[in-house]
Amino acid sequence: MASLSEPGSVMGTSHRQPPVRHVVAAIREELTELYNLPTDYEVALGNGGATLFWDMATVSLVEKRAATGVYGEFTRKFSSALQRAPFLADPAVFQAEPGKLALPKAVSDVDTYAWAHNETSTGVVAPVRRPNDIDDNSLVLVDATSAAGGVAADMSTIDAYYFSPQKNLSSDGGLWLAILSPAAIERSNRVTSSARWVPQMLDLSLAVTNSRADQTLNTPALATLVMLEAQCRWLLDQGGMAWAASRTASTSGILYRWAEDNPLTTPFVADPALRSPVVVTIDIDESVDAARLCARARDNGILDIEPYRKLGRNQIRIATFSSIEPSDVEALTACLDWLLENRD
Repeated sequence: MASLSEPGSVMGTSHRQPPVRHVVAAIREELTELYNLPTDYEVALGNGGATLFWDMATVSLVEKRAATGVYGEFTRKFSSALQRAPFLADPAVFQAEPGKLALPKAVSDVDTYAWAHNETSTGVVAPVRRPNDIDDNSLVLVDATSAAGGVAADMSTIDAYYFSPQKNLSSDGGLWLAILSPAAIERSNRVTSSARWVPQMLDLSLAVTNSRADQTLNTPALATLVMLEAQCRWLLDQGGMAWAASRTASTSGILYRWAEDNPLTTPFVADPALRSPVVVTIDIDESVDAARLCARARDNGILDIEPYRKLGRNQIRIATFSSIEPSDVEALTACLDWLLENRD
């Protein structure tokens, strides 16, 4: 952030001029290296965040019908967007209660399969792989907003891995990025050139064209680009995704062990294999008011450990993103111990 005001900063520069385009080019190259992408995959980006990309995927990637995995609020939101589209058949929904996982399976009339790598609302992590027995022409879309830059994934069997950069990638929101396969790009070209009306902001093929020129359709927030590029470069300097995945697993492990050892806390996700390394959700015993606990923490400068509001559980939710120091999480557990021992 300090670098934004230094001499030579791109702040205030037109996004179509070389200084900003160099930043965009660096982001695309660094994400390609970070995920060791196949040579024919591309990184695209545009304004609006991952929420906009749900609508973009609805109009630019799904031809007739999608199948979705729903296991929390964010997977539900994309499924709802698909259901509202008047030009698509209702999605085939594979659903699990919060804290568990449901992945879509092969359905004969489905051309697109979608779920989230990490369900941010619950702290459930999902595999990134092509479902068994699906049609060769079907696309696989994975929402990676809270996983990108913190959980390893192989892109070679899926078609779109999309995310906003405000979590592990240490930037601001308002931007979407997508790692796209040739099949996804071909599908978007075909769908957006058909009789279906596609607004320019939701036209993935147009976004790809602009991305190839290292720019976006309209003016992006330059600070978001600068911070994103700096974080991608930092992750590569530390050792790339192998390092990031090891760090988040270690840091989240501190919290999961603490939650298992403390008699007043329990990991919300019961299956250890499904526990997210980047979003840790912990149930608090009913004898403790978790809202009061979070409020007292906030009064002392410990921010944003509140649970996802729509779950309505007596719990806390803690980020263990790549940039978060393990020592800070160790300190947090000590603070939580004090608060639990000295509760009203």
